[in-house]
Amino acid sequence: MKKALSLLTVSAMAVSMLAGCGSSNTAATTAAATEAAKTETAAPAAAATEAATAAAEAGSADLADKKVGVCIYQFSDNFMTLFRTELQSYLESLGFKPENISIVDGANDQATQTNQIQNFITSGVDVLIINPVNSSSAATITDMVTAANIPLVYINREPDEQEEKRWADENMNVTYVGCDARQSGTMQGEIVADLENKGDINGDGKVSYIMIEGDPENVDAQYRTEFSVKALKDKGIEVEELDDQVGNWDQAQAQSLVANSLAQHGKDIEVVFCNNDAMALGALQAIEAAGETVGTDVYLLGVDALQEACENVKSGKQTGTVFNDHISQSHSAADAAVKYLKGESNDHYIGCDYVKVTTANVDDILASLG
Repeated sequence: MKKALSLLTVSAMAVSMLAGCGSSNTAATTAAATEAAKTETAAPAAAATEAATAAAEAGSADLADKKVGVCIYQFSDNFMTLFRTELQSYLESLGFKPENISIVDGANDQATQTNQIQNFITSGVDVLIINPVNSSSAATITDMVTAANIPLVYINREPDEQEEKRWADENMNVTYVGCDARQSGTMQGEIVADLENKGDINGDGKVSYIMIEGDPENVDAQYRTEFSVKALKDKGIEVEELDDQVGNWDQAQAQSLVANSLAQHGKDIEVVFCNNDAMALGALQAIEAAGETVGTDVYLLGVDALQEACENVKSGKQTGTVFNDHISQSHSAADAAVKYLKGESNDHYIGCDYVKVTTANVDDILASLG
């Protein structure tokens, strides 16, 4: 059902190694990215430059007075901080005036965010970009926004398939931009499976793990939890779940939960799966406090490729993470909003690929983060 678009890549490394956005449920191949790059550069350079300059000038003029409302589920979220900062910068580069870009904090409360959306509608914004507190509220949000004839771009937290199908069936100016969390979970499991001992530190023939989940309502948390373990099973690796707790994406909560698990299960724990890097950072604090060492006593996995997590991967304090490309995602969300403002349509799903991050490529990922 999902359709994917080729999204803007932000560096030569992103084109050749990351494959950028453009696949909904499976990773794009480097060959496909290369072929796309050849197609895009087939026109004469001079003509392409001239056309791009003209389009940029026209776009800036068209967008200068347009008002954009952006709702973020919670400003304190590390990943969404990166996302909204990049989104603000990119919107300005497209020609939106800073004073016409309003980004608000939902404080992880759906009632607060719903009120913010209503205020945006009343104030007459031209387009809305929404990272919902509860993805289950998407149908209500969609009806509110489309009733006011305002185009809507969802980001990061994906509504369910039934809701996305409704957008297509009713020809709504609504789309979702994000990565498929099944891929990120799979990549976590594959990082463990690719280790020399396949994650079986104590040699008992199975991988004993604990899972620290994000918000249980969030589809990203659900899929990362399921598919990280599934990836091990698909490789023929026997697994044993020792603990599964909800850390709500929060570093402090994760630290406490992992500390409790370590106190209960000790060195029986071979892998700590965390649905995001913020929780992996908390897990690391608990692991070190317990006198254990990542890579020797336990393996630690996260998702997002936060700067600190990548530095930990480089130094060996985290086994791996998965790059959640906030740059391409935020740019693509803005590009989709611009298309709506210009009277054009978007696919109702715009996908992006994750990237495994290990010691083999962490320097490249850090370089892309600037």
